[in-house]
Amino acid sequence: MRGENGNFITVCLKGASQVFFMENVITGALFLVAIFYASFVSQSWATSIGAIVGVIVATAVAYMLDFDASSRASGLFGFNGILIGVALPTFVAPSPELWLYIIVGAALTTIVTAAFAATLTKSWGVPGSTGPFVLIAWLMLAGAYSFGSLRVLSETQKLASDYQLGAASLPGLVEAVEIFFRNIGQVYLLGSWISGAIILLGIFIASRAAGLAAVGGSLLAMGTAFVMRADPSLVSQGLYGFSPVLAAMALSVVFVQPPPVVIGYAALGVIVTVFLQAAFDLILAPIGLPSFTAAYVLTMYLFIAPRKFAPPHPHKPVVDHALNPAAHAPADPTPETRATAATNPS
Repeated sequence: MRGENGNFITVCLKGASQVFFMENVITGALFLVAIFYASFVSQSWATSIGAIVGVIVATAVAYMLDFDASSRASGLFGFNGILIGVALPTFVAPSPELWLYIIVGAALTTIVTAAFAATLTKSWGVPGSTGPFVLIAWLMLAGAYSFGSLRVLSETQKLASDYQLGAASLPGLVEAVEIFFRNIGQVYLLGSWISGAIILLGIFIASRAAGLAAVGGSLLAMGTAFVMRADPSLVSQGLYGFSPVLAAMALSVVFVQPPPVVIGYAALGVIVTVFLQAAFDLILAPIGLPSFTAAYVLTMYLFIAPRKFAPPHPHKPVVDHALNPAAHAPADPTPETRATAATNPS
């Protein structure tokens, strides 16, 4: 099976990279390395296996249903699937039934991604992004409470430090660096700061501009969380930073043109995302559901919708790095390319 721009494996790797808006095989491979490293540290391989299953199933369904060829080849039908594959084993104990659950969930992301493109994107020009992932993950995790063959895991053990225990108002330098990278890794639900560093490397390989946006988003999210005295245990795990990182990238280099005013627009979006993260955590905690990337998705939808005031452009790979061959290829300005590219993520 071959896509327009490569074989099936290449398309799946692009799908992995599209979680951070990139279309780069090397970047996607590094993202998988980051996931496998986190599994190695935790000695829990279900998330790594789930990631592989999720992106393969989601991409295969797009081919089976003959969805838009250009979007398929760019990996735009794979990124929500890989997130489902990582998320469900994170919150549900491994079992044979879990793998069926992941397969169905990943397949469903492809259909919902296409549905979002046919409605939200077509009518208002707002990309679906990780909205399909959030919707499906919420529904499937809620459903898991009702199935005797699935066991929802309790909250993972919190990290321990003076900052988290309230003995210090700010983390030390080493812990702050770890938080910075966890903010990035948690987009993939990874608690390892080294995994976050690997992911950031992958982003820089695909695009310097996108890498700088991720750095800025993580730093601003940390600063906002510190100033607002957010729960140190959540801040230290990167749970106040992952959605702001995506918001920073989406609003500064992906969906919105980058004149100087956009930097302030994106910064506002990052701060708003931190506030929304706190709100979603509080609202969803009583029903036992994580927020996933809901704070990012809502911010992105709200900040992209006013197209007349902050004109966005449809997603296309941010290619300005020497290691990305596409950086040297001429851009395709055709309306067809612009229309199909607008279906993208995260």
